[in-house]
Amino acid sequence: MGQKTSWGNPSDEVKIHPIQHATAVLEWNNLTIYVDPTGGAEAFEGFEAPDLILITDIHGDHYNLETLEELDTQKAKIIVPKAVADKMPPAFTPQIDVLNNGDTKERFGITIEAVPMYNLRDEAKKFHEKGRGNGYVLNMGGQRIYISGDTEDIPEMRALTNIDKALVCMNLPYTMTVESAADAVLVFEPKQVYPYHYRGRPEVSNVAKFKRLVNSGNPNIEVVQLDWYPNDDY
Repeated sequence: MGQKTSWGNPSDEVKIHPIQHATAVLEWNNLTIYVDPTGGAEAFEGFEAPDLILITDIHGDHYNLETLEELDTQKAKIIVPKAVADKMPPAFTPQIDVLNNGDTKERFGITIEAVPMYNLRDEAKKFHEKGRGNGYVLNMGGQRIYISGDTEDIPEMRALTNIDKALVCMNLPYTMTVESAADAVLVFEPKQVYPYHYRGRPEVSNVAKFKRLVNSGNPNIEVVQLDWYPNDDY
């Protein structure tokens, strides 16, 4: 089981468990949320079956059908963009809520906002085109948690408000540099930021540098580094 962190008052505690790369488990108010589940059922040993599953995009490190089929998802609602829904077998149809950028859905007392995620650099636009995938803002227990998905430092990210916890990606060539990620974070000013999704090709992003850039620009933003790659040295 991955590391965990929590926030909020004791009756409203939220726990984050990093699984790998873009995959996480959130626990709140006796609910279990899987974010971009990958790694097979074995990656989720020790966790309750999901009540809610969020999938951000079609790529294999976010949408993994084999993992979904191995998991016990009988009680789960699955939040996906249309591009992911189009790839899912009919057996999942009754569980799916399709959200486009800008859509909102309430499930289990959590309001889920689908927000844009896409590339800006010309050489990277082929990876994540605007409108295909979703980032998510979860409104839960008086907290707003932002999950970036695969994106660059887009205007919609910079315009976020009142974010308590932000999971922000940073890896080349697919998303953005640590400098771009830090610059965006300094604009929308989450109370805490969790760098994740930072393995690239061939380089692994320098999370320590990201932390320095954020804290030199705003020491009040807490940078929380969890182990998103438990099987690797970085």
